[in-house]
Amino acid sequence: MNRGLLLRFENLLQLRGACWQLRALSSRKVCGAQWKPVQLSAHPVGSLLLHPQLWPKHRLISAAFSQCRHLATKEETKKKSKKIPLTRGEVEIRQKMTVEELAQAMGKDIDHIYEALLYTDIDLDSVEPDSVLREDHIKMIVQKSGMKYKSAKLKEEKERKNTDAVKRQVVNCSFWLFLPPADPAVLTPRPPVVTILGHVDHGKTTLLDSLRKTQVASMEAGGITQHIGAFIVHMPSGEKITFLDTPGHAAFSAMRARGTNVTDIVILVVAAEDGVMQQTIESIQHAKNAGVPLILAINKCDKPEADPERVKKELLAHDVVCEEFGGDVQAVNISALKGENLMVLAEATVALAEMLELKADATGLVEGTIIESRKDRGKGPLTTAIIQRGTLRKGCVLVAGKTWAKVRFLFDENGKAVDEASPGIPVEIMGWKDSPSAGDEILEVESEQRAQEVVAWRTYVEQQEKMKEDLEVIEAKQKEHRLEYEKQQQKLAHLSWRQKKAALYKANKHLMFSKPKERTEMDENTLSLIVKGDVDGSVEAILNILDSYDCEDECKLDIVYFGLGDISENDISLAEAFNGVILGFSVKANESIKKLADKKGIKIKLHNIIYKLIDDLKDELNSRLPPTVVETTIGEASVLDTFSVTVGKNKIPVAGCRVHKGLLDRKMKFKLIRNRDVIWKGGLSSLKHHKDDVQVIKTGMDCGLSLDKNLEFSIGDEIICYEEKEVQQTTSWDPGF
Repeated sequence: MNRGLLLRFENLLQLRGACWQLRALSSRKVCGAQWKPVQLSAHPVGSLLLHPQLWPKHRLISAAFSQCRHLATKEETKKKSKKIPLTRGEVEIRQKMTVEELAQAMGKDIDHIYEALLYTDIDLDSVEPDSVLREDHIKMIVQKSGMKYKSAKLKEEKERKNTDAVKRQVVNCSFWLFLPPADPAVLTPRPPVVTILGHVDHGKTTLLDSLRKTQVASMEAGGITQHIGAFIVHMPSGEKITFLDTPGHAAFSAMRARGTNVTDIVILVVAAEDGVMQQTIESIQHAKNAGVPLILAINKCDKPEADPERVKKELLAHDVVCEEFGGDVQAVNISALKGENLMVLAEATVALAEMLELKADATGLVEGTIIESRKDRGKGPLTTAIIQRGTLRKGCVLVAGKTWAKVRFLFDENGKAVDEASPGIPVEIMGWKDSPSAGDEILEVESEQRAQEVVAWRTYVEQQEKMKEDLEVIEAKQKEHRLEYEKQQQKLAHLSWRQKKAALYKANKHLMFSKPKERTEMDENTLSLIVKGDVDGSVEAILNILDSYDCEDECKLDIVYFGLGDISENDISLAEAFNGVILGFSVKANESIKKLADKKGIKIKLHNIIYKLIDDLKDELNSRLPPTVVETTIGEASVLDTFSVTVGKNKIPVAGCRVHKGLLDRKMKFKLIRNRDVIWKGGLSSLKHHKDDVQVIKTGMDCGLSLDKNLEFSIGDEIICYEEKEVQQTTSWDPGF
């Protein structure tokens, strides 16, 4: 009996050991380890454990199997620890990382970076997600975040090859190499390019109109030229003259300068009755800067008040010496309106051109200058250009600024299609991918691929220059803030390191929480503008005027967008987003656009005359200014005596006054002046004449009055009755005309 119990007890012990072994084996199986059954005992129970197919048949073994847990051995733990990468907690940093790039490298959000920057000398107000951080700041942020840093492997940037297009006479290399002059046999005579300059409304367009015998002036808005017109005039003798008619208005200074840069001769038009004016002086300066000879055309000589001799004498002060005074400037008295002496002026121009011996190479790649640029709804971007070298034909690939064109069509000044344009001939070019800027240089290249290379290079150069400028601005601002930070540190020098950091964090903590994520709301006192124009020169003139705006303390001016073409739905959407106003110069807005603008409450201001557009803009600026309160004095009285009356338990001071100017009206406002200082403003609690309450006291009458405030009077005080009126402010901005 005892032997049987002992045998059962032995069997149970073997079963228990087998179960523990089973758990270890099963855990290895779960981990994917290779294992083999081992003979545990000679007992049948031990043999049973060696055959997994039989395990479920035994209840105890089945129960033990179902309760088994995953138990990793020390050996397995060592193997797993080797799989953990050593770079965990390390951040790969490099120079010139932005806030956003550092946050991504650390696996943190941008606010975490801002919070870490509170411990630095960086001005948080100037930090944006795309702001570049200094290397020492990057390392400090990583360390403050409990991480380690390692420098990224620097990629050697190859110096980008210059693929720009240049004129033929210069080879693009490390030194300037001028090619030999062209063969004289290749050079052919070309028409002179003549620019007409002068003050506004002195008759420049009328002169050109008379020469061409067309009605150019009548087509101009307000009778003044507002962009450059390029025309060819055929002389009776067979010569051709290319005329450029430039605006005389003060707003178009850049256009006049552009005209002189591509011209051979300048005709300076001065009205005989007005004499030398502001834009006359500016035109003379443009001609001198360009080194272009002058011909003086004294216009409106048919008027009774005309005085040509006075004009010639006034010009002496500006180094314009006519031939009759011993100079080299030809002077012709004309009447553009009546057509008097126009042929004399034309002959003088031809004679000067012959002296200059104007010739050009009509072969090889085309070179020229863009005079004007505009957008046409049917034709796309169009440019007016003067060809200076080569012959322009259909199919030529041109580059200008940061855009290029494959010439589809060429048009003359009358809109008639032409097959080619030789040097000195103005032509309108169709086929541009985008609108180039007026004044850009035109260069012909070999292929479209070459044109794209040139544009890519110029875009790259512009981006590099902009990055350099931005970096200089950022560094200057950070330097300024660093000086302030050092001053602040000196004030905290007596504190310990921990106290200093705590004080710095506490002082700057509010900046992080107040930092805007997005600037979607505009300042109420900001006027946002969308500027649209018919040609590039007009938009340029408007932007130049807006650049002179110097009243940011009154109302900020923000130019959201500017471009060419009629008003579109995109302009309306942009104006709605920025709560802005659309300015259109010589452009249109169709009925659907106007209805959409009215529905969204967007103002569209369309004008054809530059000064009217600026006047409208000033009115809009005035409407954005808060009204000012103006005080108008109604009456004045002097305090002759003082006393007090008892009302209930209170004593109220009363002044005995005499009105010596105007009247006192109880409904109006009053102020008390003592020794020229205003010591009170408000209303009256009572106004009496003798014992009667009255509403008005006139000049010469005596009265007694008390204030709505318990204030003691003194003999000699002045009582002023006045009225406050709100008056609309006007902007102090002066655009110069």
